[in-house]
Amino acid sequence: MAETGFGRRGALAAHFRKMAHNNAWANWRLLTACAQLSEADFQAGRTSFFPSLHETLNHNLVVDLYYIDALERGGLGQLIFERFRPLDIAQLLPAQAAADRRIIAFCDALSDDTLATTVATDRGENGWIDERVDDLLAHLFQHQIHHRGQAHAMLAGTAVAPPQLDEYFLLYDSQQTRVELRRLDLAPPEELL
Repeated sequence: MAETGFGRRGALAAHFRKMAHNNAWANWRLLTACAQLSEADFQAGRTSFFPSLHETLNHNLVVDLYYIDALERGGLGQLIFERFRPLDIAQLLPAQAAADRRIIAFCDALSDDTLATTVATDRGENGWIDERVDDLLAHLFQHQIHHRGQAHAMLAGTAVAPPQLDEYFLLYDSQQTRVELRRLDLAPPEELL
């Protein structure tokens, strides 16, 4: 990769790298809060697209696994959904963290050139569809944000306070962010360019 004003990657690759780290950090914040719930509260019916925190956060994980498989060219496709068994909250936190590490590793290896390449996605009856890597990553992060927001709102209906999720590595929140990123062994924002 050519040396640029953004280190060894271009601006877009650096952005996706930051998104991957932010995604892992936000998932950790949300799932750590959810881990304070009893399993009954975690699985309790609530108002949202998926009717519980359990279903919403398991959905996020399995969809991540599906797209990670496509990005890594694993070839499992729809088998990811068939093989997946929903996890309880104690299992979900480490499983999501492992998936997030795979996304980070993938994004750490990106260049702006590789973002324009395509990977095949198994769309069931619609066959295998080639998607651009940058579009697939943008979709993956958007999907996570969408359902994390729903889970965040459901968590607000419990005795556990929902964590702050919307600062995105801003200087305003940087001191606490850096402490948490070090705890998770994630790079601070200035090292992600």
